[in-house]
Amino acid sequence: MPIQIEGAIRIGCFLGVLIAMAVWEALAPRRALMAHKPLRWASNLSLVFLNTVVVRLVIPFTAVATAAVAESEGWGLLNMLEFPRWLQTVVAVIGLDLAIYLQHVMFHAVPALWRLHMVHHADLDFDVTTGVRFHTLEIVLSMLIKLAAILALGPSALAVLIFEVLLNATSMFNHGNVRLPQWLDRRLRLVVVTPEMHRVHHSVISRETNSNFGFNLPWWDYLLGTYRAQPAAGHEQMTIGLTQFRNEQLVDRLPGMILLPFAWDTGEYQINKRGPSDAGRGDSAASE
Repeated sequence: MPIQIEGAIRIGCFLGVLIAMAVWEALAPRRALMAHKPLRWASNLSLVFLNTVVVRLVIPFTAVATAAVAESEGWGLLNMLEFPRWLQTVVAVIGLDLAIYLQHVMFHAVPALWRLHMVHHADLDFDVTTGVRFHTLEIVLSMLIKLAAILALGPSALAVLIFEVLLNATSMFNHGNVRLPQWLDRRLRLVVVTPEMHRVHHSVISRETNSNFGFNLPWWDYLLGTYRAQPAAGHEQMTIGLTQFRNEQLVDRLPGMILLPFAWDTGEYQINKRGPSDAGRGDSAASE
């Protein structure tokens, strides 16, 4: 697939979902925003632009191009199996989603990686731009991990393009500050991560932060024991972000986001560390 066509599809889908979610957030917001929205949006979207440029300079080939090479050379598990094309595509999208889930858990478990991932969690608000707010080094590492997963799994170029578009779209959707009827949310979260489900992951309470790791499919959280239905404080009253970073001038401005991983205080958010914000809290929220 020519890189121009791939780029046009991805940019078109990105802008379409971003605009649709922004309109939805304006018409039916779930929470009142705390930070200065225009400057925060400018910083988050500037980081997206910076990341795109850096990745293109550091890694001059895309995930779709890598899949095309692997397919032509017969590399990867799926290229060794005789699956119908449609089934191979479904398996590839699900397999890549599992890889992203495991990567997300790893970025919470390894202290050096958590330093990078803090930039995503330090956002003082939770809306569509949070879904694309990641430190530049995390984006580069994520791309390398994705390329390794593609070479091991052997998905088609089409399957990778579908996965890339879905992952980007669902990340913006499940970070949306949008209101969903409870009955609809209960049904949707059987097949896709909803904003109500993922918002729990952005709580300042570390046991809630270390839950609901899925970006696209919710099944891995259900199967691997990382699912938490609701935040203990409720969605309107819960605090978003990290306890050690509450200064808007630091965490919601581009220079501060770039420098944040080099801050001394990483908090108590790594998996298997019990933070002071968890003291006295039971696990009842996980079973609600």
